[in-house]
Amino acid sequence: MWTLTIDQEGSRRVGDRVEQLLADLAAASPLTSASPGAVVLPFERTVGDEVQGVLADPDLVVDLALHLVRAGGWSIGIGAGTVDTPLPASSRAASGTAFIHARDAVEAAKSRLRSVPLAVRGPRADLAAEAEGVLVLLGSVVSRRTAAGWSVVDRLVAAGASARQEDVAAALGISQQAVSARLRAALWFEEVAARPAAARLLRLTGDDGHDGRPDEGEGAA
Repeated sequence: MWTLTIDQEGSRRVGDRVEQLLADLAAASPLTSASPGAVVLPFERTVGDEVQGVLADPDLVVDLALHLVRAGGWSIGIGAGTVDTPLPASSRAASGTAFIHARDAVEAAKSRLRSVPLAVRGPRADLAAEAEGVLVLLGSVVSRRTAAGWSVVDRLVAAGASARQEDVAAALGISQQAVSARLRAALWFEEVAARPAAARLLRLTGDDGHDGRPDEGEGAA
């Protein structure tokens, strides 16, 4: 499983944003379309301006991490490992190696030397470092994408598998060539191609012989 510990940056300067984040996660984030069982323990405030939750789907971990990078203002720690059972109702009451690794990861993510405040820790330090490297590269793409790039990307994502560039162009009132140019500048197709690699490395990082999902009867959310 994967624990995400998310700590607000600069809370003394901008005020507490935790409730705003939790509302966003519930209403307009990758969590809203997660498959059954993917969210093991829901995200909640743990202490101060920190939020924590447990996921069982590495693809969802990637999607959520990049969603948070785009939002900005958060240090993101991803911990791969086990979660002790039986599962409690709250992540505040949960324990296991995934939580220990997530704590180490979020502290590493706070380093001022990082251009993307994201880190991964797990039982396989080498694989965790590789997963982190791919995620940081993806995060760099996301954090540098312009508003014009996002306008096209968001339209494509909202349209789903049936998305067509000509429809996006018509909706935005620009040419199809402009849509193609924005997608190239946004490195959108490169991001889509690299996301599965990040998810696979996360899966390998936390592989302990278990598929990552709670066994029947463990009470997953």
